[in-house]
Amino acid sequence: MSSIPAQNQRVVSGMRPTGRLHLGHYHGVLKNWVELQHSYECLFFVADWHALTTHYEEPGVIADNVWDMVIDWLAAGVSPGAAKLFIQSRVPEHAELHLLLSMITPLGWLERVPTYKDQQERLKERDLATYGFLGYPLLQSADILIYKAGQVPVGEDQVAHVELTREVARRFNHLYGREPGFEEKAEAAIDKMGKKNAKMYRELRKSYQEQGDDQALDVARALLDSQQNISIGDRERLFGYLEGSGKIILPEPQALLTKASKMPGLDGQKMSKSYGNTIALREEPAEVEKKLRTMPTDPARVRRTDPGEPEKCPVWPLHQVYSDDDTKEWVQQGCRSAGIGCLECKGPVIEAVLAELKPIRERAQEYIDDPGAVRSVIAEGCEAARDIAEETLDEVKKAMGLAYR
Repeated sequence: MSSIPAQNQRVVSGMRPTGRLHLGHYHGVLKNWVELQHSYECLFFVADWHALTTHYEEPGVIADNVWDMVIDWLAAGVSPGAAKLFIQSRVPEHAELHLLLSMITPLGWLERVPTYKDQQERLKERDLATYGFLGYPLLQSADILIYKAGQVPVGEDQVAHVELTREVARRFNHLYGREPGFEEKAEAAIDKMGKKNAKMYRELRKSYQEQGDDQALDVARALLDSQQNISIGDRERLFGYLEGSGKIILPEPQALLTKASKMPGLDGQKMSKSYGNTIALREEPAEVEKKLRTMPTDPARVRRTDPGEPEKCPVWPLHQVYSDDDTKEWVQQGCRSAGIGCLECKGPVIEAVLAELKPIRERAQEYIDDPGAVRSVIAEGCEAARDIAEETLDEVKKAMGLAYR
């Protein structure tokens, strides 16, 4: 169990700039970001270094996609007033922390990350036998740890990456958290809490360490979070002292599981550029309508009078995303009785998708017309992110004996 102080309850998430975003990104990631930005301190970044791990032969494509993707974020409702938006490569502390963490990370930890072999299998046409591709999960860990993130929004398939990050943080704290005079400094920090709180902390610490009382651990963490008269450094010492370890330099993040949101594509499969079944967030209405009108339906419905089965039709999953219960009932009955034709069935979906995309496309146009505003948002986000990252890196370098004077 990790200790994550309340002031470090940050959310960090990134996205690789590999093309314009589509409805799959919107329903799978962006809607979640928009919701999280109102509840957490959020940092969302363009993962351009990560894009290079698989698209290193196409640097021009990455550069073109960076700004398009930021516009899509803003158009989808991600607010620079509520979240920090920045470009990974403009915060070089990510790379330096990645390098430092690579000194202590066993090779086997990287080789066992499930997506390492999965991606090599899926992207056989690309040469991924590179040092960068092997190390990309550790770069992800650096992306998280440089901000001492408490929560990382991920799907089920990305939980292993957060677990690796936790292991790396735990190993780092074990190696470097035992500063000289740690126990004396921790005891001195307890005394600063006041007589009553100090007594409570010691009792809770004893209950956890001697009896394994997890509830005592939670109460003690809450007690530390509420303290106003101890420094951040002392608080981190006391989190480590509470659990019997050293100073918590890099807190272990928690995976914040996102709701499983599989946005169906035009062929019934998951919407993905690799399947060629997407609708882009800024696609022209006429093109969107054309794609939806011509998408395949239940093959059993050769003629208008042939009954069909919604469960076998690629249009039905779209109704499950966009239609209310009454409309879905109308589809079920009308399709099975041949009471409605396939074009009629598609009508409510076409209307719903166009209605969803209209405000996104309009907001995007405002940013397209004012590219300086987009660059300003990123510049401000990069500056804010660097301030946090520099502070963490200074602490890491000091712990590793690299803070020369």
